[in-house]
Amino acid sequence: MKMSEFQKGFIRWMSGTHVGLYRFLGGGTAANKNTLILTTRGRKTGREIPKPLLYVEDGGRLYIVASYGGNDSPPAWYLNLTQNPDVRVECGSSRGEYRARTISIDEKKAIWPKLTEIWPGYDGYQLKTSREIPVVELTPK
Repeated sequence: MKMSEFQKGFIRWMSGTHVGLYRFLGGGTAANKNTLILTTRGRKTGREIPKPLLYVEDGGRLYIVASYGGNDSPPAWYLNLTQNPDVRVECGSSRGEYRARTISIDEKKAIWPKLTEIWPGYDGYQLKTSREIPVVELTPK
């Protein structure tokens, strides 16, 4: 699946709106308590880019999915953190510095059920694309 420019623009607008609401409300909404704001550094621009993402916590680490709705290419935030794995995370009222790494397919098997529990759509996204959707582990620095 490939997204149109309109779809990409709409997603950017929704992400920005979500980030603003998240911060205004002091760390989330009642809609989904499993939301964090991930801030990466743009690999081309060098500027900080915040994105709202669903997450699960397991053993003191946070896990996020680079699904991009099942698009055949990964989201820009994922490409950014592969170039610079040092990221900032806002989780509720907590903020911190984290190190990101893409987990292996074997590691993914263990955490995937927890991720699909909070967002069952991830399974459908994986079926829509030929790429293996990455799961990223965020470890506090």
